[in-house]
Amino acid sequence: MTGRGSERGPGEAAIDRLARLLERLGIIDAERFRPTMELAWPRIVTGFAIMSKQTADLAMVGVAVGVSGTAGLAFALAYWEIVAMLGLGLAGGTISLVSQNYGGDETERASLVVIQSILLVVALAVPIMAVFLLFSETLIGLFGAEGETLEYGSTYLVYVAPAALFEMLNLIASRTYTGVGDTFTEMVARAGGAVLNILLSGLFIFGFDMGVAGAAIGTTLSTGFVTVVLAWGMTGRSYGRLGMEPSPVPITRTSAWIDLALARQLIEISAPEVGRRLAQGLVVFPLLWIAATFGPAVVTAVEVGRRVRSQINSVNWGLGLASSSLVGQHLGANDEDEAAAYGAAIIRIAVAAYLVMAVVVIALAEPIATLFGGNGNLEQTTIFIAVSAISAIGLGIDGTASGALLGAGDTRKPFAASLIGRYGFALPVAALGLVTPLGVAGLYLAFLLETFVPGGITYWLFRRGDWRAVSRRYRPSSEAS
Repeated sequence: MTGRGSERGPGEAAIDRLARLLERLGIIDAERFRPTMELAWPRIVTGFAIMSKQTADLAMVGVAVGVSGTAGLAFALAYWEIVAMLGLGLAGGTISLVSQNYGGDETERASLVVIQSILLVVALAVPIMAVFLLFSETLIGLFGAEGETLEYGSTYLVYVAPAALFEMLNLIASRTYTGVGDTFTEMVARAGGAVLNILLSGLFIFGFDMGVAGAAIGTTLSTGFVTVVLAWGMTGRSYGRLGMEPSPVPITRTSAWIDLALARQLIEISAPEVGRRLAQGLVVFPLLWIAATFGPAVVTAVEVGRRVRSQINSVNWGLGLASSSLVGQHLGANDEDEAAAYGAAIIRIAVAAYLVMAVVVIALAEPIATLFGGNGNLEQTTIFIAVSAISAIGLGIDGTASGALLGAGDTRKPFAASLIGRYGFALPVAALGLVTPLGVAGLYLAFLLETFVPGGITYWLFRRGDWRAVSRRYRPSSEAS
């Protein structure tokens, strides 16, 4: 159930040494480390590649256009993040039901889950595309943007609008592959698309002197390419000698299209996860608005910090989803103790990994800041990068603990944790910077609170263990099926 990965992963000797080291340190047993990393490492590569798209675009726009371009792009990317968070939320429900049904040998029912997810994605994405196309200037203007910053931000939204549907479909396909234990196929497709995005954006930005519009066109074309590649395997077609596999829960012409009971389960699980993801994405809007009061250079510094944190958080793409998949599969097989053991071990791996990465990024914060041209304030950008690196540790805890709960279908409590951390703590502290001498430092504290508070709560929820009982409602053997 955990996939195919070791022959495509690092050398066996290196894996064995690392497994033994982590076991001696009390982080994870060697026999659990291997299936975890078989699932996680391709997703980590995938996440890093995907997150690098916006990071590279921000850096290239900074060099080609300047601070007004990067500030406009920061505002536009806030709306793009809403697209990603909606897709991730719905895909979270998808992986929960796919992994449990696949783990319980109910492959036809798992295929039906995927179809319901696709229908819901289309219903969500089409209106979003229309809003981006018709109201781009109004949307960017909500941040108080004007002049070139307004023009650049609205231009990006118009050209990136078609990619909203592509990206949400890609997320459903990716989570489907993860739910059945195959993270290699999606890695190849998504990482290939990320490389294509950087190449196309560079060509359009510098080769054709298209600036921000070039970055958006590169994103749209490359995201569409990934959709075509994943759709090939999701419909059961072979990839030939590429090493990629068709989905074991394929969509076929003979598949049923609507199952109301299953759609209700999907919505029931996904709705809180959508809410949790939106809570993560929507808090960016007031934070950027607050940053805008300090000028475009601070807006860009905030966005650079967020992009660096997203790169670090690529590890969660692998570990969080490995947690969801392995916990869900063992619950589907009615082995709750093993599910709990996997969840706890993966959280410990995340803490260790994020601590190491935070130290490295803090040490390199100033050189990293220079890659974005300094953005008018090298010192400020350097500080935000360092703060973001520390705050990423909270993301590591939150992502893996929430991943375990998600694998069980327990999505309501992590949603509440996200609301409390981001809107009960982070946002009020950031706002204090507008009315007290705290100033920009309020944004530093907000970066920390928006990750460590939800991380602490979700870890406590995992330790408490109520998710075991929740999972029994969604297993193939339950009456709800």
